[in-house]
Amino acid sequence: MRASVIGTGYLGATHAACLAAAGHDVVAHDVDRDRLTALAEGRLPFHEPGLAELLREGVSSGRLRFTTDVADVADAEVHFLCVGTPQRRGGRGADLDALRTAAADVARHARRECLVVGRSTVPVGTADDLAEILEAEARVPVSLAWNPEFLREGRAVADSQHPDRLVLGVRDDASYAVLTEVYARWVRQGTTVVRTDLRTAELAKVSANVMLAARISVVNVLGEVCERSGADIDDLVRILGADPRIGTDVLDPGLGYGGSCLPKDTRAFVARAGELGVESAALLHQVDLVNMRQRSRTVDLVRGLWGEHRRVAVLGIAFKPGSDDVRDSPALDVATTLQHLGAQVRVHDPRALPSAARVADGLGYAATVEEACSDADVVAVLTAWEDYAGLDPVALREGVASPVVVDARTCLDADKWRAAGWSFHGLGRSACAS
Repeated sequence: MRASVIGTGYLGATHAACLAAAGHDVVAHDVDRDRLTALAEGRLPFHEPGLAELLREGVSSGRLRFTTDVADVADAEVHFLCVGTPQRRGGRGADLDALRTAAADVARHARRECLVVGRSTVPVGTADDLAEILEAEARVPVSLAWNPEFLREGRAVADSQHPDRLVLGVRDDASYAVLTEVYARWVRQGTTVVRTDLRTAELAKVSANVMLAARISVVNVLGEVCERSGADIDDLVRILGADPRIGTDVLDPGLGYGGSCLPKDTRAFVARAGELGVESAALLHQVDLVNMRQRSRTVDLVRGLWGEHRRVAVLGIAFKPGSDDVRDSPALDVATTLQHLGAQVRVHDPRALPSAARVADGLGYAATVEEACSDADVVAVLTAWEDYAGLDPVALREGVASPVVVDARTCLDADKWRAAGWSFHGLGRSACAS
């Protein structure tokens, strides 16, 4: 099938490559010529395992090409809108300008009957607006569907090729037939397919993110209670995780969530719910406040430990392990706040140092953990990379000024570090255990 992908950011580049790998002829459009040149050569502006290889395979097979001219997508049978929907300035709602522009451009240039499919994360009701744009701009019959993505950074290729569900929001059988043909390989491999209406499909991704955000904030509230009461958060999490209604996924107390999705999607959901008159959605505003409070709690914890020289080693600056993304990274926020408060901050991260240096050039950056920790008064683990969980605390102690560690991600073995002579502190950890 001939398909176009509009927007080649994280979502669009991954979707285009995976569609081509599934045997479709794909044209990916973007206005950034340099980005397209890099993608065509398999050079990524972000870290995503397996994606560079898929891009190169798609280009070499002739099934994937890139263009800055929207007219080049005119003959596609299906168009996927994968442009960004960032948070509006001021923090309320999503900015849909790029999405509206993309829909209008596709409609104006379409030369055949086609299906336009939204994949961007949007407030519920957005499809109604886009349908009006398509009807006003198109000179051929154009239908609209919604097919939300559920990609996790660091696992996007796997999530695309082996999704746990496909949500197809459609208005008619013809649109459903087109999408099931697009995803025929996924259907054959037994992927759960949920056919629904456009509004429910619009809600699917943002609702999943809101649920995850709430879960993370709830466990962080429990962690603070443990910290203040002397209870053991590790044991409590094991107890909760043993309940099949709760489970163990995303049940790790710590610095909280960040990145380009959960924070903005939660805020956009609250804003849209308020527009709809859903007063109880104020609960989710508290979810956001709890999450942001984890950052200030971490700053306060480090400040109370850093001593006269205020030399802080930060291990991990990406918003999550497996990614080089520092957008709304709790770790970067804490590091820059500590710097503004007068600390000498030296950062290590296995992947995200170049990304961080582009937006926070005042921090010090180290190529190795040992370099970051040299003469440090406090070592703060702010991203849960496996590299840090496997550190040897005995060897690391030799290079620091003071053996003081703050585990803001509950990823270190507290007993092991204490046995090695470290003063161990962490969010959710009782002060009396230090």
